[in-house]
Amino acid sequence: MENIYGYLMKYTNLVTGWQYRFFVLNNDAGLLEYFVNEQSRHLKPRGTLQLAGAVISPSDEDSHTFTVNAASGEQYKLRATDAKERQHWVSRLQICTQHHTEAIGKNNPPLKSRSFSLASQGSANSPGVQRRPSQNAVSFFNVGHHRLPTGKRVPIMQPDHLVDVREMMSQAEGQQRDLIRSIECLPVSGHLTSLDQDLLMLKATSMATMNCLNDCFHILQLQHASQQKGSLPAGTTISWLEPKISLANHFKNGAAQNFPAEINKPASVREEQSIAEPCQLTREPEEINPDEELEDICDDKEDDLGAVEEQRSVILHLLSQLKLGMDLTRVVLPTFILEKRSLLEMYADFMSHPDLFIAITNGTTPEERMIRFVEYYLTSFHEGRKGAIAKKPYNPIIGETFHCSWRMPKSDVATDAGNNFSAHCPSEQVTLSKDTEGQTDLDYYTVKFVAEQVSHHPPVSGFYAECVERKMCVNAHVWTKSKFLGMSIGVTMIGEGLLSLLEHGEEYTFSLPCAYARSILTVPWVELGGKVNINCVKTGYSASINFHTKPFYGGKLHRVTGEVKQNMTNTVVCRVQGEWNSVLEFTYSNGETKYVDLTKLSVTRKRVRPLEKQGPFESRRLWQHVTESLRDGDIDKATEHKRALEERQRNEERLRAETETPWCTKYFLKEGDGWVYHKPLWKAVSAAQTQQTDTN
Repeated sequence: MENIYGYLMKYTNLVTGWQYRFFVLNNDAGLLEYFVNEQSRHLKPRGTLQLAGAVISPSDEDSHTFTVNAASGEQYKLRATDAKERQHWVSRLQICTQHHTEAIGKNNPPLKSRSFSLASQGSANSPGVQRRPSQNAVSFFNVGHHRLPTGKRVPIMQPDHLVDVREMMSQAEGQQRDLIRSIECLPVSGHLTSLDQDLLMLKATSMATMNCLNDCFHILQLQHASQQKGSLPAGTTISWLEPKISLANHFKNGAAQNFPAEINKPASVREEQSIAEPCQLTREPEEINPDEELEDICDDKEDDLGAVEEQRSVILHLLSQLKLGMDLTRVVLPTFILEKRSLLEMYADFMSHPDLFIAITNGTTPEERMIRFVEYYLTSFHEGRKGAIAKKPYNPIIGETFHCSWRMPKSDVATDAGNNFSAHCPSEQVTLSKDTEGQTDLDYYTVKFVAEQVSHHPPVSGFYAECVERKMCVNAHVWTKSKFLGMSIGVTMIGEGLLSLLEHGEEYTFSLPCAYARSILTVPWVELGGKVNINCVKTGYSASINFHTKPFYGGKLHRVTGEVKQNMTNTVVCRVQGEWNSVLEFTYSNGETKYVDLTKLSVTRKRVRPLEKQGPFESRRLWQHVTESLRDGDIDKATEHKRALEERQRNEERLRAETETPWCTKYFLKEGDGWVYHKPLWKAVSAAQTQQTDTN
């Protein structure tokens, strides 16, 4: 194999960014070296990576970037000039890596003939410096690809072989625990510390390797059982095993976070822990007067990556305990990756374009109303993200609520010539409640929003929005389910929404796309993916929308395509394409085309009650101390407040389980598999119409 060389861009750090460097792949030595430039090639390399046991990964950010993750834990993030050059480098690096990894596997004796402790190979001050060269991570786990001679069958594993494997596994687990203890016993400062990046990567990879070996052993046991009985026992499934280490207590470097004694805790934390059982508080629905709400002045952008860079060791430790496909619902994530708002408030931000929402009912035909709903739907996701950095909103506490509203000048809502609805014709306006009497002459529409966390396991949120003047409302429930996908985290949004246009007697059902946090070890960013459907049974119109994840080669980020059609005739009346966070192009059946630049759409600020007027379980008041600490950059204090809230929730849940007391929701009622607002607008309209009929 010939050596290859050339210029690549190398990501150095946040300050320096990307720098051109001259790289040389030394196939014979299995090394990737780089120099400042080609002229300095005869000098000592600026950096060198051993490729044996390395992982070469094309990035999902774009078609030019790729990473080289060495077995030592060191990583190079590189960028080629185009997709073709990236593929050339990735292919040659992978061939070289496989060759040298197999060579190491063949040149080292099997695990059975070796007996040593990794922890004993170095002193307390330098656990890895004095180990023998043959005892690296690759040789310890005997990495290699062994091919069977042609025509030979794999021998059936005998029970005594399984016993031998289990014994070797036990020894390896003990050695791995010794290794972890040796690293964690190192001082937190000095030449070699317990937070050293290489040692943290060693912890992460060794834990992941042991988990994979345990899974493989589990599969061997099932295979042996099937060979004994001829088939697997009924109902047996092969699945990922649960982690061997509890995640909840591992905040920093594998040790449980030591919080101050109760007497030394801030008064705010003691207050958080002393709030009574929510069911003992008033669970009666509270009517929020929009006149008490003020325009929101809070503007917490999430562009700061400094905390993520500073806490990279914590991320590495967390990743060391995760496995592919693991459900992250009950995993306690570090505080510094949190947004400064609750998930319930994030759902409210999907209504940041109330003019487009209200304009749906102004469509003159069922076709136009469906198209307007699709336009509104696709423009709602952009404002739901706060900045380009992927951070996670607070997990709502069960019983937590969020209220807000928007005021929209009537002149700003799109209407159609000759289209007069009840909002513009007071004589046709149906009086729904005392709250709306005397408001028909106002020059603005009001959209009210309420959300509630109705369940903890599974984590289900219900939210409801209505515009009384336009007799339209939307009710939805969402269950978020997170999974670890290696270098990404996937969040599935399980649930359904229902938009009701009461003036037209139409109901539109819709679902939500999946969300992905990509590149979680470098600069995390958000991507949407999956197919969603919007359907109106009465009119026979439906929409199919695809959020495209970026393909392996080429392609654009955040791409979305869709079409609206009439089901009876299977006629497509509108097509859409573009990016959900940039520009969308709508092409209609009459040949017209409309472009919507989401970055230039006006955003209407929501109106929220002042903190002092909010109840103890309203989102901003509930999380106020966590939010204030994050704003101040005090991660430890934020973690302390967050832990107090979560501990209180666990205690309340335990008490309810012991007393067999069901949870009492405040605003949403369980109906079948979903949750419905207790006073939806369609009930009020139906009651008002019945009353008018009786009067006449």
